Parts: sequence; structure tokens; C-alpha cells
Amino acid sequence: MTLQAEAEMAGKTVRCPGCDTKLQIPGSVVPPPTAAGTTAPGGPDDPNWGGERDSGPIDDGATHSSSAASESSSSTNSKPPVRTGWEETDPANPSVWISLAIGTVATLAWYGAIFPLAKGAYGTPPSNALDYIHDLFYERTWVNYTETWFFFWAIGMLWLKWQKLRQQRNAMYIDVLPRDMSDEINGDNVGEFIDRFYGFPHRLRDSMMVNRLRKALELFEVRKNNGEVSSMMDAQSNIDGSRIGNSYTIIKVFLWAIPILGFIGTVLGLSQAIGSMDIAGGVDALVASIGKVTQGLGTAFDTTLLGLVLAMFLNFPMNALAKAEDDNLNAIDAFCNEVLLPRLNDGAGSEISQMFGGGATGEFIEALTKAVTAAQQELIEDLKRVTAKIGEQAANLDKRADAHAQQVAADFSRTMIKLREDVTSGMEETMSKTRDYVGSLASGLQGLNNVLRELGEKQVIIQQVRKKGWFGR
Repeated sequence: MTLQAEAEMAGKTVRCPGCDTKLQIPGSVVPPPTAAGTTAPGGPDDPNWGGERDSGPIDDGATHSSSAASESSSSTNSKPPVRTGWEETDPANPSVWISLAIGTVATLAWYGAIFPLAKGAYGTPPSNALDYIHDLFYERTWVNYTETWFFFWAIGMLWLKWQKLRQQRNAMYIDVLPRDMSDEINGDNVGEFIDRFYGFPHRLRDSMMVNRLRKALELFEVRKNNGEVSSMMDAQSNIDGSRIGNSYTIIKVFLWAIPILGFIGTVLGLSQAIGSMDIAGGVDALVASIGKVTQGLGTAFDTTLLGLVLAMFLNFPMNALAKAEDDNLNAIDAFCNEVLLPRLNDGAGSEISQMFGGGATGEFIEALTKAVTAAQQELIEDLKRVTAKIGEQAANLDKRADAHAQQVAADFSRTMIKLREDVTSGMEETMSKTRDYVGSLASGLQGLNNVLRELGEKQVIIQQVRKKGWFGR
């Protein structure tokens, strides 16, 4: 098995990622050139991995043998050989039962380690910080035991995921596509590259990178189409990303459950504190129950404190590991796009030349095809620039529309304020005139009332004058 190493590792002794035996990297080896004038890609920690750089990796120049490494030569038969692949393990999801065992053992070891820290009898106040840590885990009901167990269970899952990530990173040190075999991967030699994958050690062969490259080359061997290979690798990248994202589901459940258990412990502690208060027994009984009340309050606050602290300590390694897995997946995507795809040759130009009989006509058609392809590329670039300009104009139009809407809203607001002021002044004037009129009317009614009162106090005597008639006196 041929491995890759960075230039700064020259002359150092390292361990083989396949069989874990020690080997020494040569002190000075010329980096193998590539068809594009660049060096072969380095390891996953190289910031320029897959791109152009001055100092390339060092090939040890020899094959490192392993028990599972057996290079098999592939014959260039017309019919590709039938390959069954190998059983793929999940690259991101750890075993729940193994992590449960790790978490249980770690929990027991933790409680065994802090058991000698106890000072004083059960229920007595802690005498120092170590005694408080002991009481925090031992004397705060079943909630703290469960929180601690969940925490170490999640840590066990993260540790198993870290081991899987180390395996994925070690697989990226394999020189999977050596250029000493061929700078170009075509239909004639693709079988040799595929057979080489089957000779890798199983612990490195069963990785996301090797599996993706194997599937891509097996598809290329059958279809002879770069576009289909690229689409398949994009789909496989999405599948691997989904696997990595879904592998954190149970850990996120633990991250949610630990503080929730802390709040449950708070409710239990408060219930215990309130239930311990002997109000009916008088002052003496109430004072005697203060100890149980404070013990319940301590349980209430300490369970929440432990849940929040454990959730915080669990959140940091979980996010750090998630970022490391995303970076590793991005490195695999970069290798496939920058190293594998440029070396694939599906023979599209040769087929066009043969279709038109070869010779000058075939060369002309091939040149015409390249020219049309270049023109299409330029057209696509022009369309991108036009689209960008249209987007800018649309954004400016949106800004102008927003400014116009703000101006209209401001003018409408000023008009409404002025109308309100005019209506208010008119109403005030009308109310003033109405008050004056009502005041005059009230004065007239008061005068009329006074006149009527004076008339009521006077007596009016009415004498009836008899009329004299013919026979009257």
C-alpha cells in the first residue's frame, strides 16, 4: 500500500494507518509531477490539499505490505469483471449499546472516584469544596444520578464517533489514485484502479472516501460518462452529509434531557421543602422543620445547577466534533472534484472524431465541437453577468420603491396631522360659540324666572263691573 506524507514529515518515524506498524518516511524524495504541472494531493490537514502548491507530498517510493493488502492486476477484457464490493459499516453512527456500556462504566468510575471526598454525616452542610462536590452527586435524589449517567452515555457516543472520524482521516492518507499507474483514467485502465481498492486493508478500505471513489469508478467502468459520475458523487455526498447529521440525534436528545431533569429535580426539591414545613404545630415545630426545608431547597437548586453545567460541558465537544466531521466531508468532496474528475476521460472527443471517419473531417468536427462548447461557456458567463445586473437593478428598484413608500407614508402622516389639527380647531371654535349661546340663553331664562317669581309674590284683584241694561239699576 502506497501512502502519502507532507514535506515537513520527511525523515520521521510514523505508524501505518492500515496495520499500525512503525515505518520511516524517506528523507528526500522528489514529488511526483502531474499532468497539470502540480503535485499530487497531500493529507486532509493540508490547507492546499487538491490544489496547486510549491511543496508536494512525499511518496515513500515503496509499497507497504499488510495482511489484507494484495495488489491484483486487472486484464483489459471487453467485459468488465463482476465485483461484489464489500459490506459497508456506518461511518458516523456509533453503537448505542457499546456507548451505553462505556457511559455506565464511566459513571460508576466517577462515583467511585468522588466517594472518598465525603466529610461528615449524611445531610450535614459541606465543610469544603470537595465535600460539596460529593454531596452534589450523592445527596441530591435520583435526578443527579440520572443526569450524570446521561452525560457519560453521551460522552461515550462522542468518543466512538471520534474513533470513526480518525479512521476516515487515516484513509485519506492512502495514495488511492497513484500517477505511476496512469495520469489518465479511461475505459482501458479503470479496472486496474478499481482492483487496487480491493487490496487495501479493511479498516481503511471501509471509509467514505474509498467507498465513494470505488463506486464512482465502477460506474465509470460501465457507463463511460463523466456527467453521470459527477452526479453520482454529488448524491453520495448528500447521503454522507445526512448520515453525519442524523448521527447526532440521540446526543441532542441527551443535551435536551439533562437540563430538563434538572428542572424536574427543582420541582421535587421545592415540593420536599414545602411539605417539610410544619405550620400547624406552631412556632417551635416550624423552627424544628427549617433543616428539612433548607435540605429540600438545596436539592432544588443543586439539581438544576448540575443539569446546566453538564449540558454546557457536553455542548462544546459535540459541536467541535460536528465541525471536524463536516471539514472531513468537505475534504472528500474537494478531492473528488479536484483530483478524480479531471483525470477521468470518457473519450467523448475521440468518439466524435471516429463518428465522422477520422482524418481532417473528424479533426474539423472535433475542433468545431470545442469551439461551440467554448461559445456556450461564454454565453453562460454572459447570461450570469446579465442576471447579476438584472438582480442589481431589481434591488435598486426595491430600494426606490421602499423610499417612495416611505415618502408617501410621511406625506400621508403630515396630511392627517394637519387635518386633525384643522378639525380640532374648528370643533373648539364651534364649542366656544355654543357655550356663549347657551350662556346667553341661560341668562335670559334666569331673568324670566326672576320676573315670574316677582309676579307670583303680587296679588292681582279683579273687580267685575256690572252692566246696566234696560231693566237694570
